[in-house]
Amino acid sequence: MTTTLTDRYGSAITTTSSAARDAYVDAVDRLLSTQPGAEAAFARALELDPSLGVAAIGRARALALHGRVAESRDAAAHARGLVAGVSRRERQHVETIALSVEGRLADALAATRTHLGEFPRDAMVLAPVTGVFGLIAFSGDLARDQHLLSLLDSMATHYGEDWWFLGLHAFASIEAGHVTLGRERVERALALNPRSGNAAHVFAHACYEEGGDDEGAKFLQGWLPSYPREGTLNCHLWWHAALFAIARGDVDAAWAIYGEHIAPGASWGPPMNALTDGASLLWRCELAGAPRRDEAWRAVRDYARTAFPRPGIPFADAHAALACAVAGDGEALAALARALRDASGVGRHPAAPVVSALADAFAAFARGDYEATITRLVPVLDEHVRIGGSRAQRDLVELTLLTAYLRAGRRADAEAIVARRPARRQRVPVAGFAPRAA
Repeated sequence: MTTTLTDRYGSAITTTSSAARDAYVDAVDRLLSTQPGAEAAFARALELDPSLGVAAIGRARALALHGRVAESRDAAAHARGLVAGVSRRERQHVETIALSVEGRLADALAATRTHLGEFPRDAMVLAPVTGVFGLIAFSGDLARDQHLLSLLDSMATHYGEDWWFLGLHAFASIEAGHVTLGRERVERALALNPRSGNAAHVFAHACYEEGGDDEGAKFLQGWLPSYPREGTLNCHLWWHAALFAIARGDVDAAWAIYGEHIAPGASWGPPMNALTDGASLLWRCELAGAPRRDEAWRAVRDYARTAFPRPGIPFADAHAALACAVAGDGEALAALARALRDASGVGRHPAAPVVSALADAFAAFARGDYEATITRLVPVLDEHVRIGGSRAQRDLVELTLLTAYLRAGRRADAEAIVARRPARRQRVPVAGFAPRAA
């Protein structure tokens, strides 16, 4: 006869082993705080109770977050085989997360909404929806930020002052333009769990959106040294530190961070971050006036080929296109363009037209054709939200257009681009641009 125990959010899990339950709770907290060891803790829970389906699907999610696709799908299939005799919530929990692990994003999002309507405190089911790489962010929807914030607003009363939920609610608030409210929420999250990598990440975004480069740099300087290198967000938080360095005029510091924490072979983290952080940081350094480092670009291009051999994730595709364009790999860029056109034609890739425009623009910029860059970027300036990623990450598009305007001798247009930005973010790290005195 099995005994029903509960996780930290009060959801029942069917197991006879309190030790397995404790290992599972530890694994979930590690996953939600981006601390290392989640996959091992889920595996430990399974050793203690081999029938614990929620631990099996948790392990699948942990593997997926680190780009171990085949292993994660095998783990999801294993989890599906463990749900006989458990509660309906647990069966739905396993199935919903399995859909996201398998890349069936629309099905996963629909199943998630249905499940959360009945079980709103199922944090592991809510988690894949949240953030800027989540199911909503990668939906290709122009209103994705508003949709995510609306969902989390509806969940807030169920979570109260939970440190994980506050951090993700803060992030959604910031991305939807409510920066002050987002900062208030993430400060509460950090007070509750100062070692949450998610909360530290969101606080860095708050500083970025506020133009608080000195504050953000100081915070990360104090926070990062004790964050394990194996932490899921290690590479990405160092990327934020590098952005603050560039904004403060210290490109040399950004290069040092790139070499030690972000470059292929130096970073430890999900392939998505390794590719996108590497390509975007190299590009931002160039836009800020640093000379091109061809060897570094070739390394990122090679990493993109290995980690993302087939297109299909718009945010990764856009950065792979950038790396190919700057590395002068016209053949790879043409192959990506063909794949994007094919995907767009059958409706599988809602952001494909935007990624195609970005790829063309990066190629034009790399060959010095700034008018062509402008022609391709202007129509998608209000559409690049479709590719996923954060406002901070997608700033790369605006900064590229701004630089193209400057190099084409169109300063008035460059100033118009900056005028679109919130007043707190009108100091842009682009070589040759300084706002005219009022």
